[in-house]
Amino acid sequence: MAQTHTVFIAGHARLPQGMAAKSVFDTLTITVELDRKYGVIIEASCTLATEHGRMYVGDLLKGISLKDGIEEPQQILQTHYKGRAGNALTAALKDLYIQFEQLKVR
Repeated sequence: MAQTHTVFIAGHARLPQGMAAKSVFDTLTITVELDRKYGVIIEASCTLATEHGRMYVGDLLKGISLKDGIEEPQQILQTHYKGRAGNALTAALKDLYIQFEQLKVR
């Protein structure tokens, strides 16, 4: 059930050629539900091809506050995700952060 104190935002990026998910999606999407007051990611998901990959990325991002900037989640993704979609994940995260900044949650 959606909560009135949360907001759902998404970031998108193009997938590289040869990715399994490329046959289903042309873009990779990261979605997050975050707390409006603190900017903390409550739940996160992405459109990687495998459930394991989606859960892993979601778990990496959960609990991070976007009010602290984009550097920490970017570093976490770059350190822990070593798949072919790494650059697309980073680009989708940057796009998501732009959406967050437009919310004026500060």
